Amino acid sequence: PNRCEYCNKGFKKSSHLKQHVRSHTGEKPYKCQLCGRGFVSSGVLKSHEKTHTEPKYANCCSYCPKSFKKPSDLVRHVRIHTGEKPYKCEECGKSFTVKSTLDCHVKTHTGERPFQCTLCEKAFNQKSALQVHMKKHTGERPYKCDYCAMGFTQKSNMKLHMKR
Repeated sequence: PNRCEYCNKGFKKSSHLKQHVRSHTGEKPYKCQLCGRGFVSSGVLKSHEKTHTEPKYANCCSYCPKSFKKPSDLVRHVRIHTGEKPYKCEECGKSFTVKSTLDCHVKTHTGERPFQCTLCEKAFNQKSALQVHMKKHTGERPYKCDYCAMGFTQKSNMKLHMKR
């Protein structure tokens, strides 16, 4: 019932929708009295206020309560909220929020598969894909369904199963 007019994302609470819409509009009505920075909610403002007294909270997100040790990690995180994807594939035009994701994607065009299975010679363009593949050899199925205890090699497959 609570849908974003910009991206159609749904929310259970209207307050969560209102806060989310601000990521599209840029509205930050909650202002810090000490530095003047604006935030999308009072909760995020309260988290930010700690940055003035506790150095570990210095790189605080304006959209959610998360904070980061390094400014570069904050910049990367904020892209989740803004939808910014500054890294574009020259080959197909697809864009990414993180450069390392673009680098992995480019390998799909070049055919490069540097991660090779030592048991069956199959090769992959991403280390994570090789790790998933290795579970086939070991029989490891760490992701269990809450309802029937069926095991899965990937969390995404377990979630798909649980939706049915």
